[in-house]
Amino acid sequence: MDQKTREDLLKLFQGKLNEAMTFYLETCTRCGVCIEACHVYASMGQVRYIAAYRQEIVRRIYKKYFKARGKVWPSVGESKELNEMALEELYEAAYSCTGCRRCMVYCPFGIDTQMIMSIAKLLLVGAHSEPEILTLLADTSIEKGKSLDIFKENFLTGIKKLEKDVVKKWKMEAGETAIPMDVQGADLLFVALAGAHSIIPTAAIFNAAGENWTLSFFEAVNFGAFVGDPARTQLILDRIVNEAKRLKVKEVCICECGTAFRVMKQLAGKQPFKVSSVTEVHARYIKEGRIQLDRSLLNGVVTYHDPCQIARNGDVIDAPRYILKHLTNDFRDMSPDPTYNWCCGGGGGLVALGEETLDFRMKSSKVKADQIKRTEATTVVTACENCHTQLCNLNDHYQMGVDVKFLSSMVADALVQN
Repeated sequence: MDQKTREDLLKLFQGKLNEAMTFYLETCTRCGVCIEACHVYASMGQVRYIAAYRQEIVRRIYKKYFKARGKVWPSVGESKELNEMALEELYEAAYSCTGCRRCMVYCPFGIDTQMIMSIAKLLLVGAHSEPEILTLLADTSIEKGKSLDIFKENFLTGIKKLEKDVVKKWKMEAGETAIPMDVQGADLLFVALAGAHSIIPTAAIFNAAGENWTLSFFEAVNFGAFVGDPARTQLILDRIVNEAKRLKVKEVCICECGTAFRVMKQLAGKQPFKVSSVTEVHARYIKEGRIQLDRSLLNGVVTYHDPCQIARNGDVIDAPRYILKHLTNDFRDMSPDPTYNWCCGGGGGLVALGEETLDFRMKSSKVKADQIKRTEATTVVTACENCHTQLCNLNDHYQMGVDVKFLSSMVADALVQN
């Protein structure tokens, strides 16, 4: 690595050193409490997957370039030079971590491994060593935001084709629009994923609840966050923020996508609209009596997988359980406290990398498969696209014999027509 590249990367590193990050890098006592917290280590038993070990790779670079002892006496300061080998270690650490933050709830100091891994990912982006597909997907999202008029006509045509499927789930009065678009002053802006499976069920639920809503032109997923590039993350986020402001909506509702919800909820800053997950909105409709559900449709034991970014990192824990109690008489939690639930193993961009990470995802998530089996469930429900994909992969790999379902689809299928 040439000196100019190293200096540029260290500037990126320094830009991350706020008060919280410095605390995380300075505080670890290597007490070992986090050892059993990581699903990867619990499944594979390799030291390199311990949270403190992952952190230490970043921490030693920090000691080398930002601490006096590391600069003057590197061997005693336990420092590491930032070079190509270090980048390889950073890649393995960052892309074997799903950012689930389970280790954080065990750590007596609350050290946030995901935050520390954000330094690793940013250095990889700066060195052009990140997964290329994630950057390409992020840039595609950004380009759509810049050139919406080019995409708009085809998007509207595609949405029109979905309306008949929405009406099949919830019959509407003649002349009503099943999927409203670009509605000024709507109470709620729904930000979906690219795909009918994300739009149709929730559109039917909104219509059943009599919601004054409109569909966003943009997909919810934020690939900038997956790749760990703050600039790209903000540009993708801004598309939705600006659309919500333009339409003067009261609430932005994020679909079943954990990272999209966390980014909008925690990174958008103070805005003139409320941010909610679609699960919270559906639970609200039930509580207010705006929709009724038929609980006789679902047979067998039902369990729920908490998406880490929505539950542990977003505090949406009670809402899905409230909904499920209106859908089934035999719901069983995977763990006594959902805050400590195992990660599915697909977050942090790993599912987005597809076949490249499949073998690792399966081996590293054995504890999740075992946790599901212990519930004796026949149906596993979740509220996140990546979790759904990962759980389907686990179902096939470990031959669990369960049905994996989206919570929103179950709500839509159980709607009682007035």
